Amino acid sequence: MRAADLDAVLRIAAVVHADLPESRAVLAERLALYPAGCLMTEGGYAIAHPARPFHPPALDTLLGALPADAACLHVHDVALLPARQAGGRGAAAIARFAALAAAEGLGRLSLIAVHGTGDYWRRHGFAPAAVHVPLGSYGAGAVYMIRALPRAGPALRPPPRA
Repeated sequence: MRAADLDAVLRIAAVVHADLPESRAVLAERLALYPAGCLMTEGGYAIAHPARPFHPPALDTLLGALPADAACLHVHDVALLPARQAGGRGAAAIARFAALAAAEGLGRLSLIAVHGTGDYWRRHGFAPAAVHVPLGSYGAGAVYMIRALPRAGPALRPPPRA
């Protein structure tokens, strides 16, 4: 994803998440803070960023910075237009995020299942968190879910940034 893609992201979000709107500023900040976790696909997008487990950001809220004590990759959104939901695009995004989290040494993925998508996420290895996580801004029925990942070994860690 690039900054030039944000108009397309907003158009897709208006269809897929009409009842959960987020501002351009929030999406632009996610891209600026963690571009490796911002993906575009035909008819969709996916966004993830490092986070503290069990502390998801409220909907439509700026992060300010990524947490220094991040221990998970939070899947902020996987949004596909209805005509593009078949074909494995969602699964491909999750596989890419799992590889990214492993490369970063993060032990799990997290997400908030909305619109009754819990069964979809269960099929991809996520389970509802065993502790209560406040999700009021995401609406009734939202569920915080996690997926444990094998820890990355030293060979999988990215080289230090210059």
